[in-house]
Amino acid sequence: MQNESKKIDSYWIKVVIVFFLGWVVIYAGRSVLSPVISEIQSEFGLSKAQTGGVMSLFFLTYTFLQVPSGILGDKIGRKKVLVTGFFLYAVFIASIAVSPTFMIFIALWMITGAAQGAYYGPQYALSSEAIPKKWITLGSAVIGSGMSFGIAFGYYLSSIMVTNYHTSWKMPFVVVAVPILIVTLMMLFWIREKADPKAAEQNAVQAQSKEAFKFSDLFKNRNLVLAYITIFCSIYGFFVIITWLPNYLEAERGMDKVQASQIASIVPWISIVGTLLCSYVSDKLGKRKPVVLFMMPLSLVAIFGIVYSNSYAVLIAVLVLYGFIGKISLNPVLVALVADNAPKAALSTAFSLYNFFGMCASICAPYVTGFLADRTGSLNSGFYFAAVVTVVGIIAMLFVKENQNNDVQVN
Repeated sequence: MQNESKKIDSYWIKVVIVFFLGWVVIYAGRSVLSPVISEIQSEFGLSKAQTGGVMSLFFLTYTFLQVPSGILGDKIGRKKVLVTGFFLYAVFIASIAVSPTFMIFIALWMITGAAQGAYYGPQYALSSEAIPKKWITLGSAVIGSGMSFGIAFGYYLSSIMVTNYHTSWKMPFVVVAVPILIVTLMMLFWIREKADPKAAEQNAVQAQSKEAFKFSDLFKNRNLVLAYITIFCSIYGFFVIITWLPNYLEAERGMDKVQASQIASIVPWISIVGTLLCSYVSDKLGKRKPVVLFMMPLSLVAIFGIVYSNSYAVLIAVLVLYGFIGKISLNPVLVALVADNAPKAALSTAFSLYNFFGMCASICAPYVTGFLADRTGSLNSGFYFAAVVTVVGIIAMLFVKENQNNDVQVN
């Protein structure tokens, strides 16, 4: 029995490692597009709004798969949904390299987004059950820090292959498919459906809860709804930055492609430190609201700072600030807020719904930013609008209710 307990205790570390790598390859696959936006725009004769629409279409399919994949995970098994989605992700992102026309490229790109949509809800449901409650925010932070590595990896891979090795803009999509397939195999062999397969009593309780649970119950929980609003606002600003920042630095600041990618990658690298520190503080406090209300106003300052920075040093400083307290660092704190409030039998659905609302912002942000740039002649307007959306998120978080023991507050 003692050996079995040790296995269960150490299993959550394995879960954190595998899902960390999952986010690395998820964001690497997305980020290879950003440094080659100008090549895509030139090859297909696109406006800025249309170019932003390429990324928006990817997140359209990604977002609309969130809730179905979460519900399916709760019904047939979260691991099945994860592994199947990741395998399809590897296949379709590699197939982009042989797309002969713009319409086929868009179709394959959208299917790639749909395949990624199977990850978020099932992954956080599995990890939230496996990670000990006292480490839930920090464990989720380590998992989420994979996003930072993935963004940087995608930026470097794409910009170096195209600029230094003069490959087609399509080739990075093939290269990134290799680690995606490796992570798929790791999930298949290392992840199990239940953190403790012998907990029969716990499973029986969950089965009873499933019968009583209704989808609409998630919208009756005040804190869950406010978390959904907050993540939308946070992700909006984040996707303005990761989608358009390399191009913004080229067009508005006169940097070359590699330099712009290196500067833009400051955000994900610094966020690794911010994620771990802010999550540790949240776990120590046992509260989420004060941490979020510390982070989001600083995000607002940083977004304005990107536009108003009049020197290289100031630009670096505001990107460091955003990396430290931006969306990647904020996400594990909000994930913990969802875990605190969601019904345990519907964790996969609750997390998928959380990501659905958040990623609705990823559909809007790339296109709206490009649209505003076409209308005003500058990408600055897109950053201003992102700042306004961030203010809405701050207001929403003010209405979250947490008691002293961080118990669920339902209204």
